[in-house]
Amino acid sequence: MDAPDCGLCRVPEIDQELGRTEVWSDHLWRLTTSIGPGDVTLGFSYLEPKRHIPHIEDLDGEESTTFGTVIAHCSQALKHATNAQRVYVYIFGGGIPHLHVHLAPHREGDALNDALIKGEFEEEQLPSGAIAYRSKDFLELPQQESISTAQIIRELLNQ
Repeated sequence: MDAPDCGLCRVPEIDQELGRTEVWSDHLWRLTTSIGPGDVTLGFSYLEPKRHIPHIEDLDGEESTTFGTVIAHCSQALKHATNAQRVYVYIFGGGIPHLHVHLAPHREGDALNDALIKGEFEEEQLPSGAIAYRSKDFLELPQQESISTAQIIRELLNQ
């Protein structure tokens, strides 16, 4: 990570602030999985380049040539670990100018839809500039379940 003013370049401090744990990395990419608080989607994860790349349109170098393989590898592990029907992929880019891909395993009846979270939700501005979305309609997942799922994902990706 190489931009001292970027929240996502502050590893590992940013992971604690955002309630996530690193489950996989290579020399270019890292995947973190949310472990709470406020989680309503099991296995919700974030794929980020280790090098500071502001937005998807700035993707270049080795990261651009490995992106497809890496996102598929991570998505397969998330789908397996959570018994999801599919993994939704979101790239917003408006909060923190460091490319981060949201990988959201979707299971029938969960909180996800094409608006990220179904129903009414609250937005909370975090010190890093990121926005946390908290559902008002779905119960927060037990943190231990999120931690256990993150461990399964870690094991699958590091075999």
